[in-house]
Amino acid sequence: MTIASRLLVPVILSGTFVQLFSVTVMQVAVVDVRRDLGAGAGESQLVLAGYTLTYACSLIVSARLGDRYGYRRMFVAGMALFTAASLGAAVAPSAWLLVVGRLVQGVGSGLMAPQILSIIQSALPASRRPAALSAFGATMAAASMAGPVLGGVLMHLHPLGWRAAMLLVVPVGVLALVLSPVLPHVQPTRGAQRIDPVGAGLSLTGLVLLVLPLTAGRDAGWPMWTWLSLASAVVLLTGFAVSQRKVADPLVHPATLADPATRWGLAIVLVFNAGVPSFTLLLSMHLQGEQGWGPLQTGLGIIPYAVGALVGSGFANVLGRRFGPRVLAASALAMGLMAIVVAATIDGPRWPYWFALCLSGIGFGVFTASAFTQIITRVGAEAATSISGLLPTAQQLGGTVGVTLAGIAYSAAENAMWHAMAYEATVFALAAICATRLTGARTRCRREAAPTSSKSSSVS
Repeated sequence: MTIASRLLVPVILSGTFVQLFSVTVMQVAVVDVRRDLGAGAGESQLVLAGYTLTYACSLIVSARLGDRYGYRRMFVAGMALFTAASLGAAVAPSAWLLVVGRLVQGVGSGLMAPQILSIIQSALPASRRPAALSAFGATMAAASMAGPVLGGVLMHLHPLGWRAAMLLVVPVGVLALVLSPVLPHVQPTRGAQRIDPVGAGLSLTGLVLLVLPLTAGRDAGWPMWTWLSLASAVVLLTGFAVSQRKVADPLVHPATLADPATRWGLAIVLVFNAGVPSFTLLLSMHLQGEQGWGPLQTGLGIIPYAVGALVGSGFANVLGRRFGPRVLAASALAMGLMAIVVAATIDGPRWPYWFALCLSGIGFGVFTASAFTQIITRVGAEAATSISGLLPTAQQLGGTVGVTLAGIAYSAAENAMWHAMAYEATVFALAAICATRLTGARTRCRREAAPTSSKSSSVS
């Protein structure tokens, strides 16, 4: 194996790390940002939600851009834009310039994310893909935990505070750009075809109108514009789905959603991520708001979850090969159970809370490192690019919806943490149900394929 082939996976996974780190670090940094920049409630909300808005809305079109112009080229463009925006956001002198930086960060992440999965599927031999996808999931788990932990430590120890936490991704981005020549020039599967402008417009506009009210509606009191925006999003996204069946060159290949197992896989990612980002956000909100912890103490208080996530992701590949999609159901159920235990112990002695948090982290690590492997490795080559855009879109939409719903649950006047963790447990139970349906769909596919194989053998 050459040096370039060994560096390929670490280089592209650096993109995964900085994308998710930039989401979770702001969960513990936003209080300091509001104080240092004099940001109001609306500006603080945009600092948190603006990144997710542009990230989630650009993924489907970005996947197609990779098909058109090349995966390496779009990865490099996205990483360069993300790194420059991160530097600009870190030195922003005002809240609104920080918001602009976060919006551009999201666009850079949106350009990168689909290319990472496309490169794994197109540039690696089949024997290396499961391990690479497991590493992809493990990186997501590590980055999700590194944000609150490293961010809290840096904000406490470094004189630049939250700016130091945001600057942390800049050297990672620069190093990835320096090493980007190791990425192969993969010939796009549909490179000569044009991008459907109607589909691109419908998907971008529809997703913006969907994500914007979900991120800003609760703090704004759900005014009329949020409901009009959601209704318009339904119309536009329905139009997008219809248009994809009629155009010769759709953004989403028709084979992508033809397989029931793929549809259930997307549902799993959507539902599960309606619980994960909100889980860590709720912990940060409760520890800082109700118990008066600072960013450092909050970050350290989530370390058991981070340790569990790393442990779980370490043996997820083995469990996935042995048990298939059933491991997704088991880990989601474990997280749901531990959410209730966390609610019961978070205000009591530390050890029971830390133990429950560690077990929840193990479930998170197993699920995250297994899910993409279970879904992507069964997708045909013609649908590879489309699924590379749809999976992170489902991930981001799930997280956006989850943060909104969990925030509503946490706003209860009494027993706020119990209400919020009951929501988390419900979401993880639904994810487990989706995983069982995925298992059933896989079983039916194998049964339907068996008679065909038998007939072929008889004819020969």
